[in-house]
Amino acid sequence: MSDSRDAEEGWDLDPDRVIVRDKRRLDPLTGEARPGEVPDPVVATAPEAAAEEAPPEPDPVAELTADLQRVSAEYANYRKRVDRDRVAVVEMATAGLLSGLLPVLDDIDRAREHGDLTGPFAAVAASLEQFTGKLGLEQFGVAGEPFDPSVHEALMQAEPDASATVATCAAVLQKGYRLAGGRVLRPARVSVAEPAS
Repeated sequence: MSDSRDAEEGWDLDPDRVIVRDKRRLDPLTGEARPGEVPDPVVATAPEAAAEEAPPEPDPVAELTADLQRVSAEYANYRKRVDRDRVAVVEMATAGLLSGLLPVLDDIDRAREHGDLTGPFAAVAASLEQFTGKLGLEQFGVAGEPFDPSVHEALMQAEPDASATVATCAAVLQKGYRLAGGRVLRPARVSVAEPAS
């Protein structure tokens, strides 16, 4: 209905009054077209079209399979992370133990250099060195090798070496130790000889 029809019928034209008009072409109770309305072909076939356009109902087997694959992948990632963390913890514990034994190994090396490593003490030293070797401890640092600041600590500078082309370790003051994987527990302390210019 229009406002002119409201005025003709004597309706009050109060501007605050709310007017509700039902413009639905189909009667909500009967589902039939209202009198005087031409049924819209789209509206008349809407339930059929909606049934055709509706997304297919999800397959419960496919959903459960996808959920199972996702959970399996999450569990596999969790196991890999736990295994990686376990290896890291073992490596850290081994490094801590071996770092604590380095002063003892230094004392054994000094006793060997002075000829004091004899008798039962020699057997104990050999057992300890064999045990640390099984844990992956490696000794490094030899006089004459090229100086590498990632594994050597320069304590002093020696006389320049005429035969050297790069900085070399002139003398090893204290041996270095590393794990078999390459992690340096203590750098080798050396005196460095620069090449003569």
